[in-house]
Amino acid sequence: MQKKIGVLSLGCPRNLVDTELILSSLANKGYRITEITEGEIAIINTCAFIKEAVKESLEAIEEVIALKREGKVKKIIVYGCLVERYKDKLLPYFKEIDAWVGRVSLNRTLRKYFLTPRHYAYLKICEGCFHLCSFCVIPQIKGRFQSRTLASLLEEVKRIDANGVKELNIVGQDTSSYGRDISSSLNLVVLLENILKVVKYIRWIRLLYLYPTGINDELLKLVAAHPRMCKYLDIPFQHINERILKLMRRDTTSLQTIKLLEKVRSKFPEIFIRTTLMVGFPTETEKEFKELLNFVKRYRFERLGVFIYSKEEKTPAEKLKPQIPFSVKQRRFNILMQVQQEISKEINGNFLGKTLNVLIDEFQDNRYLARTMYDAPEVDGTVWVDSQSALKIGDFVDVKITDTLEYDLVGRAL
Repeated sequence: MQKKIGVLSLGCPRNLVDTELILSSLANKGYRITEITEGEIAIINTCAFIKEAVKESLEAIEEVIALKREGKVKKIIVYGCLVERYKDKLLPYFKEIDAWVGRVSLNRTLRKYFLTPRHYAYLKICEGCFHLCSFCVIPQIKGRFQSRTLASLLEEVKRIDANGVKELNIVGQDTSSYGRDISSSLNLVVLLENILKVVKYIRWIRLLYLYPTGINDELLKLVAAHPRMCKYLDIPFQHINERILKLMRRDTTSLQTIKLLEKVRSKFPEIFIRTTLMVGFPTETEKEFKELLNFVKRYRFERLGVFIYSKEEKTPAEKLKPQIPFSVKQRRFNILMQVQQEISKEINGNFLGKTLNVLIDEFQDNRYLARTMYDAPEVDGTVWVDSQSALKIGDFVDVKITDTLEYDLVGRAL
């Protein structure tokens, strides 16, 4: 009889890929994959990027331990970032854990088990980061930057494509540095060109987590010109003030950021930019925050995520003084998000009356939920689609936009 393994994956899409690798390896060994509450063995793949993620991981562990005490689970295995960061501290407090496993090897197994819906998938092309940002624990957790081989990635892409996946989202901690550790002739553009040659069914290829200094004209031209490339770039800028960028150790300047943005806006206006910004970094003044606010107002990002700075152990930023009070950080967060909400509403208003090709994700409340090529799974907006006839999940459909909201669109299938 097959042993049943239940799984819980926490954190970002990169973690999700790791979980898929773990499950693929176990499925190859004959295990049956099931819900976390139904498995004899429970696997938790944790996140520990910031304090909130650590808290969520610890709460999940405690809930699964409760299942073990009730006899519903026989063994518990904890994987991932929390283990890399805090295993020694946690061992005395969680005696019920049967095994602690840190990093998942990039090339250790062929991924055959997917936790995403059948019509989209993530492709993790690298691990770790070349950069040592002062607020970030990734170098501690993930170690040195490591790219997957071109051959292994193309093999995986072919299998994903053959399974009928429609959208491929390319991820890593620092995707724009792909190939640097392998060869001077290998880079992200070379990888994309090779992927585009082998895919037949994948219609959307999306780039996530691009470090700003790794974006060049060659990459921008490829994204803008190729019909399979989503006109979408995820570029975390974090801040715009020169002093804060230096304290953050971002390896980029305010001027470089502005030059990159103005190039995209002038030469490639069809490309939507998603960025991530941070408020409340240690020593950030009101004037510096207003500079960040004006930056957002001026460049009007189509998609924006904002983080409140989290003081993390063993990071250089932990020692900076003064640390900003939480109430101030929260206020700055609220102000920035309110401004972005208005910007997003105005940008969405430009779609009113237009016809967009969307990918159907699910059916909910008598409507279909879909996304445009300008919206990544989980983090961006939704198109609420009304249709007189049944639509298939994973199909591309032309939709006429009949209403626009702050972050979402409403439309009618044609």
